[in-house]
Amino acid sequence: MTYSLLLALVFGYLLGSIPFGLLLTRAAGLGDVRKIGSGNIGATNVLRTGNKGLAAATLLLDALKGTAAVLISGHFSPELAIWAGLGAFLGHLFPAWLGFKGGKGVATYLGVLIALAWQVALIFAIVWLVMAFLFRYSSLAALTAAVVVPIALYLFSTPQNAALFVVMSIIVFIKHRENISRLLAGNEGKIGARE
Repeated sequence: MTYSLLLALVFGYLLGSIPFGLLLTRAAGLGDVRKIGSGNIGATNVLRTGNKGLAAATLLLDALKGTAAVLISGHFSPELAIWAGLGAFLGHLFPAWLGFKGGKGVATYLGVLIALAWQVALIFAIVWLVMAFLFRYSSLAALTAAVVVPIALYLFSTPQNAALFVVMSIIVFIKHRENISRLLAGNEGKIGARE
């Protein structure tokens, strides 16, 4: 069983490590997204190119790779689904092909959540949208949602899913430590702002 879990983790990692933000912006002739804004390969930074369609496509594809990893592995067992979801999340954060410098994982986090507990994914989306609408900070919206999700999973899903998202939420906070510093200093970039 340990070998199967490792395979699921690796499978998820390989799916998660596909850098859609980088691939889409290059294909559109916009250059290397890592050289603008935050230098991140995720949807929020792709939005700083001014191309909302590419940003939306990046968000969707980064989420879908997490969803796909969970659903494919979950066909064999729930345990494999959890490990594949973790792998996809880690793959997005630390892709070997980009020197282990990837995105911050929020879209892939959401994609894994959709596959494991879609009702809680709706809670994530509502919290994110409300916070983004009120304050226009993508990072603050994501961090708030990442606090709510493990609690919601504990109440409405399985202990295994809740434990997975406790770990993933902690990692989201670690990856957003610079954003947190900027939020506290009052100079975090707002949604839609070019840098």
